[in-house]
Amino acid sequence: MKLDIIGDIHGCYQELQTLLKELGYHWKNDKIHHPEERKLAFVGDLTDRGPHSLEVIRFVYQIVVEQKNGYYVPGNHCDKLYRFFLGNNVKQQHGLETTVAEYEQLSKQDQDKVKEMMMTLYEDAPLYHVIDDLNTVIAHAGIPEKYIGRHDKKVKTFVLYGDITGEKHDDGRPVRRDWAQDYHGDKWIVYGHTPVLEPRFVNQTINIDTGCVFGNKLTAFRLPEEEIVSVESTMPFVEEKFRY
Repeated sequence: MKLDIIGDIHGCYQELQTLLKELGYHWKNDKIHHPEERKLAFVGDLTDRGPHSLEVIRFVYQIVVEQKNGYYVPGNHCDKLYRFFLGNNVKQQHGLETTVAEYEQLSKQDQDKVKEMMMTLYEDAPLYHVIDDLNTVIAHAGIPEKYIGRHDKKVKTFVLYGDITGEKHDDGRPVRRDWAQDYHGDKWIVYGHTPVLEPRFVNQTINIDTGCVFGNKLTAFRLPEEEIVSVESTMPFVEEKFRY
């Protein structure tokens, strides 16, 4: 198997299409295709903050659900949007407000369609994907070796939010431990969640959230080649959003 794993998109549909072309994908009979029969995978956080969240949902739904030719794991923003669609009282902040504003511009019929797509994507997705052919695990915020094989509430919190301590920084962001420093497994752990200026390799882990929505770039990690392919963002650069 050959796989292209794409980092947090956050509604940056234009950059996603540019990256796919860079990776060698093209459209054929209304389906996306790669001459090497490569597959796509998405580390979650498809929506929020960026300008075209609903287009990203439609695209990923087509790949993962309709074509059954890709992998998707939910991120914390996906989880929040899902809870919004369930009718739960979630705060429209930290980017959700941009997705909701897009959604409210749609006709009732189109709202129902995109809502069904997102809920199906979320409900059908595992907390993390183990891809044995490539000795790889894809998890939105990462996963420690001891949690691989488990699917309980503790694991869900970790893969959505990372190794949170319960404390908060002055700006309201949760304090997170750098779990990758303690990872000593032989499987690749491919994740996102925390924006980094460059893909961050630590032990056998790689963070590919290169902060496209904050003006840096959108990144794919190719396996088995272990190659990085990135495209520049069209969004304004927000320096304070980057931890590394």
